[in-house]
Amino acid sequence: MSALIACPNCGHSISDNAYTCPKCNNDIVAIENISKSTKGAAMLTLNLNESEQHTLNVERFNYPCPIVQKRMHTIYLKAKNYSHTHIADILDIHINSVTNFIKIYQQGGITQLKQVNYGTNKSQLDDFKTSIEDDFRKKPPMSTNEAVQRIENLTGIKLSPTRVRAFMKRIGMKRHKLGHIPAKADPEKQSQWLQDTLEPHIEAARNGKCQLLFMDAAHFVLKSYLCYVWSFVRLFIKAPAGRKRLNVLGAVNAITKEVDFLSNTSYINAEVIADFLRQLALKYWNYPIVIVLDNARYQHCIFIKDLSNKLGITLLFLPSYSPNLNIIERLWKFIKKKALYAQYYEKFEAFQEAIIETLHKINKDQKYKKEVQLLLTLKFQTFSNSQIYEV
Repeated sequence: MSALIACPNCGHSISDNAYTCPKCNNDIVAIENISKSTKGAAMLTLNLNESEQHTLNVERFNYPCPIVQKRMHTIYLKAKNYSHTHIADILDIHINSVTNFIKIYQQGGITQLKQVNYGTNKSQLDDFKTSIEDDFRKKPPMSTNEAVQRIENLTGIKLSPTRVRAFMKRIGMKRHKLGHIPAKADPEKQSQWLQDTLEPHIEAARNGKCQLLFMDAAHFVLKSYLCYVWSFVRLFIKAPAGRKRLNVLGAVNAITKEVDFLSNTSYINAEVIADFLRQLALKYWNYPIVIVLDNARYQHCIFIKDLSNKLGITLLFLPSYSPNLNIIERLWKFIKKKALYAQYYEKFEAFQEAIIETLHKINKDQKYKKEVQLLLTLKFQTFSNSQIYEV
């Protein structure tokens, strides 16, 4: 049976089944698709004293937590006899939230409104965090699905890939692309060489006592250089015909980051190295020259060693299998990024011109200069056994 209630706006007696007052057309409990029990909750009344109303009026705009602000705003409007529907519209919240906020206030007043427990749920995996971390450090999973299976094997708990992915992020894991190093690289020898051989020359170069250069050859083949792009569908790039290549022998100054280079379309041999050394000796004629280079045969031959002695050039040969200690390797990646990635060159001449132009820009274009300065820092990565992915 229906009962009579008073319209909160005009006091006219109306049925508790009514949604509007026939006298003042006030919206009584126009709650969308709710049961009578919820409808009854919408008619909850509040009796706030002036002090509480003043506190709510101030903190509904100034309290640091936006969730609490909405709660206080709800209670303040309800105390002003706004209907649940109007409060929900004003605050852009669901009408059920209005009822919930009122019940929270009734349970503990303003203090209870300030209690926010969001984000405090505990994961089922938290008790196994240490054992999962230890296992994943020894052998990082290659996919989320693999992580799901291994966690289930370790703990007996099977979670969705989404929840496992969130757990891995929470414990500090990120999805990294594997790098590669020569299998015969010796991290201990690399560290020792850096400390005993390279760092003293870096210090001398910084003090203006020598010109320290990093030298290497790169071979750019006419082909498609693929990269990642943001797109709505997978895209494809044309692949040019032929396998012609441009050989670039370059040297980058460790301090100024200025680049010198020599290029050809045939090959790099001892004669080409000799011509380049003479070019560098002529440029830096008034300074001792120190060049860091790898152990390629055409650079390690007696002819090159004798010539470098005559030119007053000191050759610092890298430890075997140590491209990570030559900063010019980063320069070659920079050239590919700027000139070759996602580019199609139908003719080899256009391909060659793009590379040469980019090399010239490094010395002339201020934007390129700034990027190279940040890229070619004298910080070197050495590899410890803990960083090697176990297979």
